[in-house]
Amino acid sequence: MLMKRRLRISTATAFAAALLLLVTDALAGNYGKKQADIVDTAISAGTFSTLAAALEAGDLVGTLKADGPYTVFAPNDEAFAKLPAGTVESLLLPENKDKLVAILTYHVVPGKVTAAEVVTMQTAPTVNGDDLSIRVVDDTVFINDSRVVATDIGASNGVIHVVDTVILPN
Repeated sequence: MLMKRRLRISTATAFAAALLLLVTDALAGNYGKKQADIVDTAISAGTFSTLAAALEAGDLVGTLKADGPYTVFAPNDEAFAKLPAGTVESLLLPENKDKLVAILTYHVVPGKVTAAEVVTMQTAPTVNGDDLSIRVVDDTVFINDSRVVATDIGASNGVIHVVDTVILPN
């Protein structure tokens, strides 16, 4: 009898917890919503308009909307603004598409690599075939010479880490 009563209490508790999660999710406006992919997550952040334009010019939007998973070290608009005047405009021209794609794919690592994993690595292979150099100095993570300023922004097909400088391949 005591066992049946405990089972009923456990079942009731589990049901109540599940119901609470559903109600909380629904009230937060998340019920039934699918997590956004890397591209949509970056666009909705509002600080990656240059990256979004570059992805479009390089025909990479479809790739970063695919299943993945991918890890993107995403330069924000401020990072692109650090490039010499006219660089972004030049890269967006159709005749520079190959160079643009090489730069953009240098920011993408296959697989989902969280910040906790990044800090244990010394290098990471990129989609363009070259490796990124990773180092940690006084609790700050650097990808090549670019500082990571935000981490673990989740997306349905991977993760985004924000960097303060556009990372250029050798």
